[in-house]
Amino acid sequence: MRRYVYRCTVCRTTSPVVHQLEDLAAQGEAHRLALHGGHIPDDEAAGQVDRLGRWYASLGPLIAMHARITDGLSDLRDPKGTGHPLWASAAATLLLGSAAALVLGILSAAL
Repeated sequence: MRRYVYRCTVCRTTSPVVHQLEDLAAQGEAHRLALHGGHIPDDEAAGQVDRLGRWYASLGPLIAMHARITDGLSDLRDPKGTGHPLWASAAATLLLGSAAALVLGILSAAL
């Protein structure tokens, strides 16, 4: 399940987590109308976050892939929850490690 937040850097506020893009657009529009008279604040941000509240865009590629796998596994049990359970994080690490070992094995066999 995807999670989105809206962040206004002028007011230094972050919206609650929403699960639909339409709800994200409504959060931003409501904030702009209520506090900024409809004007768009400089450097406002809206985007997808993981279950820990970290922006995917700010994570490195490997960490973002780990977070997405962990989120997917965690959502199997509790789709609206937060945090990364240890079992989901360990499974994501094992999956990424085994994929890296497989690629390394194939490359070494080809050379």
